[in-house]
Amino acid sequence: MIQKAIDKATQLSLTPPLVLTDLMNGNQRYTQSKMESRDYESQRNDTVSGQFPKAVILSCIDSRVPIETIFDQGIGDVFVARVAGNFENTDILGSLEYSCKAAGSKLVFVLGHESCGAVKAAIDGVELGNITSMLGNILPAVKKTADQVEGEASSSNSEFVAKTVENNVAMTIERIREKSPILKEMENNGEINIVGGVYHLSTGKVDLL
Repeated sequence: MIQKAIDKATQLSLTPPLVLTDLMNGNQRYTQSKMESRDYESQRNDTVSGQFPKAVILSCIDSRVPIETIFDQGIGDVFVARVAGNFENTDILGSLEYSCKAAGSKLVFVLGHESCGAVKAAIDGVELGNITSMLGNILPAVKKTADQVEGEASSSNSEFVAKTVENNVAMTIERIREKSPILKEMENNGEINIVGGVYHLSTGKVDLL
């Protein structure tokens, strides 16, 4: 049973590749129903005075993608930033910068997921209140997919949706590097890695891109 939360010394000892391996091993445990046992009361008490997460994960708000669960992480292990469609904006970028530059996280993980409703809505050109402008952040990925995948640009085209999910993750990573000199410099210096992946609802597996 894991009783202690991650502390500063442990966080400092980690490298970006080690953190990625830890997350992927956790995902493997999740898919095999071999998740670690944790003393959440002890971890909660450990983190009252501070936190030293190893990674920050930018994910969709989808209720079927519970981040700490699918990576088998406990209290204090990871920061999680969530927005429908897992894209970046000023607030998300600030959150990622805080996680890494101020709080010491070693990994930025952009996680898309199978059959993403926000991606489907962007593909179909849904217009509804503030959702319209939000979906505009995903449209560059839709346009890129249109040049790569034959067939109708529609949410009913599963191949088109899957490729757009991947493109959205990849393009979000590109924009994070473009828009955040802080994170780009940290990555160039080997202090962090910025990676992406796609979660499969049907299997629970995360595939790295």
